[in-house]
Amino acid sequence: MELAANLPEGAPLVARKNDHLDIVLDHTRARSTATTGFAAFDFEHCALPELDLDAVALGTSLFGRALRAPVLISSMTGGALRAQGINRHLAEAAQALGIALAVGSQRVALETGADHGLTRELRRCAPDVPILANLGAAQLREGGVDLARRAVEMIDADALIVHLNPLQEAVQQGGDRDWRGVLEAIERLARQLHVPLVAKEVGAGLSPAVARRLVEAGVSVIDVAGAGGTSWAAVEGERACNPADRAVAMAFTGWGIPTARALIDARAALPDTLLIASGGIRDGVDAAKALALGADLVGQAASLLAEAVVSTESVISHFDVLIRQLRIACFCTGSADLRALRTATLHGRPPIQVPPSA
Repeated sequence: MELAANLPEGAPLVARKNDHLDIVLDHTRARSTATTGFAAFDFEHCALPELDLDAVALGTSLFGRALRAPVLISSMTGGALRAQGINRHLAEAAQALGIALAVGSQRVALETGADHGLTRELRRCAPDVPILANLGAAQLREGGVDLARRAVEMIDADALIVHLNPLQEAVQQGGDRDWRGVLEAIERLARQLHVPLVAKEVGAGLSPAVARRLVEAGVSVIDVAGAGGTSWAAVEGERACNPADRAVAMAFTGWGIPTARALIDARAALPDTLLIASGGIRDGVDAAKALALGADLVGQAASLLAEAVVSTESVISHFDVLIRQLRIACFCTGSADLRALRTATLHGRPPIQVPPSA
């Protein structure tokens, strides 16, 4: 007890974030037992594309900033002691590649003052690309607007992600178990914050009913963040201090809505809302399938964490491969650009219509 009393303020939160990094870096410990659902779909190959591969256009935009590819570096760390280098590598890579960057939760930085790289230095590293701030939905009920404004200002962000992680909180020791009033807090924040809100799950998916309620509350962008990638129930199970807590968490390692299903249902329910597909996107072929199923952008996080620890160049190399794969998928479906890809023949596609402007 005496040792605990002498720990710096916020030390348990920082220790938790470091645990998360260690576990996610070991993919065998953090992987969901669910599958994304993308394997159920196959593009019809076009043997006569009549295209110049190098001229395939992957450009799009987000929050008024141009992107050279429809890719988001998804939230992965915010508060761990190693995060300063990781965040710098990610920001520099995002700028070099012309893709968007979402930071991890800023809770530790806001509560302790230990920013771990979550400062305006990120904007200096990435002056031209969208940067998304990040807070947990459960932290918004008291003082949420002020907290959100500080989160946005500390990194000069273009938008704020509100992450929804009820399963993780339910199986985490000391997690937020009372979620009453969260939707009301999000609605209040949407009215008062000067940047758009992005709502995302953290690996269990958003149902169309929840996604619709969030948009009605004022959320501008939905990240379905479905099952099939990192399981935060598994992560918390690995962190558990006793067998009972581990058993409770591990029962949910396959819980959630597969990413492909969450995406399809969200697009059908919200034809005009900007959608991000994340959760187990393995490569550029998965990315192409997600875009054809209705996503506007695709996000990756855990699969590049090892590279993010090493260097900016390693992150650039990782995404260069994904973008090359995406370009070839467009080429081999006869798609000159992203709009054409969204109408490419995808066998296994359910009978829904994706508006060309989606």
